[in-house]
Amino acid sequence: MLMYSVRRLITAVFILLGASFLVYNLVAIAGNPLEELLVSNSPNKEQLIAQRVEALNLDVPAPVRYFMWLGGILGCFAGQCDFGQNLAGTPVTQLLANAIYQTLTLVLASTILSILIGVSLGIVSALRQYSALDYTVTFASFLFFSLPSFWIAVLLKEFLAIGFNDFLRNPVVTIPTTLLISLIAGIFWYSASFGKQRTRYLMGLVGFLLTAGMIVFVSATQWFLTPFLGIPFMLPLGLGAAVLFTYLVAGLRNRRALGTGLGMVLVGLIAYFPLQGLLAQATLLMVVIILAAFMALGWVLGLLAGGYDRGQGARVGLLTGLAMALLIIADRFMQAWPEYISNSRIKGRPIPTANASTPNLQGDFWVLGIDTMTHILLPTIALTLISLASYSRFSRASMLEIMNQDYIRTARAKGVSERAVVMKHAFRNALIPLATIIAMDIGGIIGGAAITERIFAFKGMGTLFLDSLAHTDPNPVMGVFLVTGLMALIFNLVADLLYSALDPRVRVKA
Repeated sequence: MLMYSVRRLITAVFILLGASFLVYNLVAIAGNPLEELLVSNSPNKEQLIAQRVEALNLDVPAPVRYFMWLGGILGCFAGQCDFGQNLAGTPVTQLLANAIYQTLTLVLASTILSILIGVSLGIVSALRQYSALDYTVTFASFLFFSLPSFWIAVLLKEFLAIGFNDFLRNPVVTIPTTLLISLIAGIFWYSASFGKQRTRYLMGLVGFLLTAGMIVFVSATQWFLTPFLGIPFMLPLGLGAAVLFTYLVAGLRNRRALGTGLGMVLVGLIAYFPLQGLLAQATLLMVVIILAAFMALGWVLGLLAGGYDRGQGARVGLLTGLAMALLIIADRFMQAWPEYISNSRIKGRPIPTANASTPNLQGDFWVLGIDTMTHILLPTIALTLISLASYSRFSRASMLEIMNQDYIRTARAKGVSERAVVMKHAFRNALIPLATIIAMDIGGIIGGAAITERIFAFKGMGTLFLDSLAHTDPNPVMGVFLVTGLMALIFNLVADLLYSALDPRVRVKA
């Protein structure tokens, strides 16, 4: 495995060198960086031209200039990275740092959500093949996939941003709207359920009543103005998470695993009040430590619970601990919501339509965190809707193929439970074809989403690349290419290594 990885990395280095040499020379002949100055009427035009020629080494042939640029890149191994500078004299490393942060802020959440939701919908659709739910998911995924991203963004700005901001003036849902939303939820619950027709009707009715009750509660308490979770909401949500993770990972018959999940729910509820004082002075590092601590505690609790498979209990404890920690953090964000929307820079309209942050906004970690989340809300939804189709269809097709294999029929004939058949035998193997797609998409995150960045005024990697290319600014173009190319090659290697982890028939030989 180690020698295979080393060989692949060496090969990747040569591929990157060859590709960067080609792109550098193509950019060099694509335009003249001096064109803007040559047509200028500035009295010191000649001096400005000489300065730019010296700064960009334009008096040297492009192939030679490439190796001069490469020498600055290799300086990164000595801790002195030099990607050159743009036409304005700004170091490219500084431009890349700002662009990468904006891109990760914009695209990371949507990519993770697309993978989780898309794969889940695809698996469920495969298990309910040719059902109303399957047809609905197929229609919706292809509908969003076919819509232009800029059109989805405009609709989100109009209805989700402007409409929701107007709704906050009087956050009360009307009775017809409540009935319509509840009816849609009831139909979804009916479609997603399985079993006898009577059971499915009952699930649809439960979904309708629960949705209607939640909407009435939200309207009566004006929850959108002063949101909260607290113990009353954290308890049922935590219990639901514990039961769900136990069912998926170990099965409800594994009482020790279920006890581990319920124990982590109790730990989260007990820790809720002591953590409030600590979270008042929170930093990003502190939040990460809290998440890691809950996950580690759940893992240890699962191991201590023992049983015939301690690993199952440990995984249930880890996932339930993560869920409880996220609920506590979400509750703390909600506590800061009234302070955020009443801020003079927000003026009661918290959902923005552009930019990555509110200028000159002052506040603590929670207020600034809410500001970041509200700014990435619309682009995240837009990118997620567009990306759902590929993940859901690939995972559906893969799952359908796996469920028709002989070893699945054999497992069922031996009396293995349907949960174990799906989760242990089918799900893992269904992920094998998805490994390449997911790994490459994660690697492509750093490349940004140029159209979405333009629409929502994010200055990420895509915008940096297009602007630099339009102004014939070679160094930023090469900086973006180098970073994105390196990420693509690394995650291509990760995809190959995932094959051996997911499929026991595949072994990487040195």
